[in-house]
Amino acid sequence: MLLLEESLSHLGPSVLLLLQLLLPPASAFFPNIWSLLAAPGSITHQDLTEEAALNVTLQLFLEQPPPGRPPLHLEDFLGRTLLADDLFAAYFGPGFPSRRFRAALGEVSRANAAQDFLPTSKNDPDLHFDAERLGQGHTRLVGALRETLVAARALDHTLARQRLGAALHALQDFYSHSNWVELGKQQPHPHLLWPRRELGSLAQVGDPTCSDCEELSCPENLLGFTLLTSGYFGTHPPKPPGSMGEEINAAKIQARHIVEQRRGSPMEPVHYVLVPFHDPGFGPVFTTSDPDSFWQQLNEIQALGGGDEPEMCLSALELALLHTPPLSDIFVFTDASPKDAFLTNRVESLTQERRCRVTFLVTEDPSRVQHRARREVLSPLRFEPYEAVALASGGEVIFTKDQHIRDVAAIVGDSMADLVTLPLEPPVVVPGKPLVFIVDGLLQRLTVRIHGEVSSFCIRNPAGVCQGQEEGEGPLGHTRRFGQFWMVTMNDPLQKGTWEIQVTAKGTPRVRVQAQTSLDFLFYFGIPVEEGPHPGLYPLTQPVAGLQTQLLVEVTGLGSRGESGDPLPHFSHVVLRGVPKGAELGRVPLEPMGPWERGLLAASLSPTLLSTAGPFSLELIGQDGGGQGLHRAAPQPCSVVPVLLELSGPPGFLAPGTKAPLGLHIASFSGPQDLDLRASVNPSFALTSNLSRVLLEHNESAWGRLWLEVPDSATPDSVVVVTVTAMGREASSVPPTHAFLRLLVLAPAPQDQLAAPAHSSGPVLTTASPGFHPSTLVTRGIAGGGLAGNTWWGTVGGVLLLLGLASW
Repeated sequence: MLLLEESLSHLGPSVLLLLQLLLPPASAFFPNIWSLLAAPGSITHQDLTEEAALNVTLQLFLEQPPPGRPPLHLEDFLGRTLLADDLFAAYFGPGFPSRRFRAALGEVSRANAAQDFLPTSKNDPDLHFDAERLGQGHTRLVGALRETLVAARALDHTLARQRLGAALHALQDFYSHSNWVELGKQQPHPHLLWPRRELGSLAQVGDPTCSDCEELSCPENLLGFTLLTSGYFGTHPPKPPGSMGEEINAAKIQARHIVEQRRGSPMEPVHYVLVPFHDPGFGPVFTTSDPDSFWQQLNEIQALGGGDEPEMCLSALELALLHTPPLSDIFVFTDASPKDAFLTNRVESLTQERRCRVTFLVTEDPSRVQHRARREVLSPLRFEPYEAVALASGGEVIFTKDQHIRDVAAIVGDSMADLVTLPLEPPVVVPGKPLVFIVDGLLQRLTVRIHGEVSSFCIRNPAGVCQGQEEGEGPLGHTRRFGQFWMVTMNDPLQKGTWEIQVTAKGTPRVRVQAQTSLDFLFYFGIPVEEGPHPGLYPLTQPVAGLQTQLLVEVTGLGSRGESGDPLPHFSHVVLRGVPKGAELGRVPLEPMGPWERGLLAASLSPTLLSTAGPFSLELIGQDGGGQGLHRAAPQPCSVVPVLLELSGPPGFLAPGTKAPLGLHIASFSGPQDLDLRASVNPSFALTSNLSRVLLEHNESAWGRLWLEVPDSATPDSVVVVTVTAMGREASSVPPTHAFLRLLVLAPAPQDQLAAPAHSSGPVLTTASPGFHPSTLVTRGIAGGGLAGNTWWGTVGGVLLLLGLASW
């Protein structure tokens, strides 16, 4: 949601002031919720950030009463634990989903926690107000706030949230790692958040400020010191003694529909991206947060000529994914197959790293061969790259005709709202076997979509009543048909229990069942980190082969389940299934982390369980408060990547006319690997590397360097994305692994005394990130070391329309 950005830009320093006021007396914070595994009951940076954001949200809701609903009253929330579900239910009405808000909030809080894991930040005293470097810490904090605003103005809300998370971490560390509270101060430091202000009265490295202490807690060890001093953490620096055409028309109509339907609501997109493509070109990318500007830009696009086949669709999709926020829904309107199919795997990885769902609306029938200008003989498998990307992203490919494209686009567009996709058993149509799904009491507005050469179908409820393919109103709902596309909207209230779908068709039709519910879940992977000063789990985008992995599940919507006295739903197990066949790979118990109402669950996934070669899906199994079965599926499948791949940013920010070093690290935990490494950058700056091939044995690592040349013509306040791909040589069956690093080009402000660090989204990867070992030479060693965090977590979903054109 945009709420966090609006709080920053419109409420100004009051937001950060509130965050300061929420800090407890000086105490050390563990990095994130993962640390509760090591220290249950601890206060974490994540706790502080989320509590403050929820207080700001409540303040905003109190100041701006909901239209058409009674205003909120502060006394109704006093003495209660603030939960996003409760706030949203009180403001917008019971059952309103908070999943996107919580994902956005999670992105900030996890970026905060990642500061204790990233190799470029975890041991930097300037970023944690350690080692008597309070002045330098103040400069870096102000710089991070500036970068937050710059990234927001550049419409990169992901980077803005990540920089805000880093700034909040430093802000919290100031009060935890200094003696500000011990000096008797009752208010926040008046100069901490402002540039060109000095903190004043600072202790120096040689000043005796405290007595030695070897314990975890050191009460009463300050020496009556009146200057502002800080502690020492870790081993560096050491502590001194005593111190610390139709497609286009359909796209236009659908864009207008989305804008008007959601304008002024919490579901209004905050990010609109438009990328036209044809052959041989694609782009440029157009991004805006103004729906009217987006509509105007889209309305100016015209298709001239036509018939080119194939076209640069995946290049445009990759460009768009680099500019769109996580948890976005993406429409691709095209009438041609991709010319750039070699990008398929990289785009698949990007969709999973960004957690974006891609739906292709194709008006080219796969069997049609006439009436197009083709430069080569077309393969009947030419649309398979679209199928692969859709499968990896949790989307779909829909073939339709020009006369149906508008209606089909409208139906698919409506599914972009906060709907869950219900798991089917089996997940694909098998002749003579029904598809089975479970309906629970928390579902409503259930729809069934069937696409293919269907002769008949029957949707049967638990009582045996059947809704067939006949158009119009039926016994269970309403059926509509557009060519080979059926849409059935079931009537509420839904009968709880086991439903079946029987389909008779030529080929393999596609079936998707969706429903509206507030009960959903987010999930994350992580690796246990035991060494170093910060215990916890290092988050991963995808599991890495050969590593014991923790799965963290965050259940959303528990506060919107109905009456306050109703029992909580309970998820007991997670099921891993192969994709697309649906074979069960394993079933692992879920253990609660903290109170049930918080909705945090964890499971341990063994390397043997994660040894599957293909993608897998996650399904949660449990019961509602009344003992009825619950079944929820993750919207996207997951993959196990063969190696751990890391990109690390430079020590200073990117500036026009400079050359920046980047760190590269790769490790294998599952056996020997012979890999080629390829690097690219968007926009097309010069990029060189000293590492193009690695030969790794089991549990072995390699390090290298890249150099990124930022030209004088580089646009300040813009985002640069570096991609490194590790792929098996020649006929190797090892799937590629991709690392994505986002960097900010920032012109130094004249008043800056110190260059602020170049910041990225951490390693925003399909893998995790062990400690960076800077070297211009390739080095070898045992894989492992301190792991550093990444920060890819969700934000509000944008709307991306990719248009296949002959020219524009």
